Amino acid sequence: MKITSTILTLLLSAGLAFASDPSTAKGTQVVTKEAQHQSEKTQAIKTKITTHKKPVQVGPASWYGKGFQGRPTASGEPYDMYQYTAASKSLPLGSWVKVTNLRNGKWLIVKVNDRGPYVGNRIMDVSYSAAKMLDFKSRGITKVKLEVVEPDLVADSDVTAIATPLD
Repeated sequence: MKITSTILTLLLSAGLAFASDPSTAKGTQVVTKEAQHQSEKTQAIKTKITTHKKPVQVGPASWYGKGFQGRPTASGEPYDMYQYTAASKSLPLGSWVKVTNLRNGKWLIVKVNDRGPYVGNRIMDVSYSAAKMLDFKSRGITKVKLEVVEPDLVADSDVTAIATPLD
């Protein structure tokens, strides 16, 4: 009787251990701590970007490049077409803005360091490199969505290198 009881206890323990192991459940995957941290970081980025109190602007954007290279911007720094910067008529200089290309969903965070655009009804001019990353350099103009991003988000992460949708 003692042996039967011991065997049953061991089988029950093994069965419970197997059932509680997430790697044995069908359709689940084991998530490393690093992957979980990255997922939490991505979710925090989504939350901070989408919950900012500044209004969203939607409209056409264009880009500017070689003709302005090295010339002073409204912020006083020289224009560098290879940096992720932008010109805006209304956003404060030094603002960080998430620019989403509404044609393809690609997005990038740029720093507003200049004034403009001064052509048509465009809401932003982005640098050559920003237009290239957003994949509208060859088009010249595209419809974008602008969202102001909190400065601590930019300082705490590498989101300026992201040029694809989070979803």
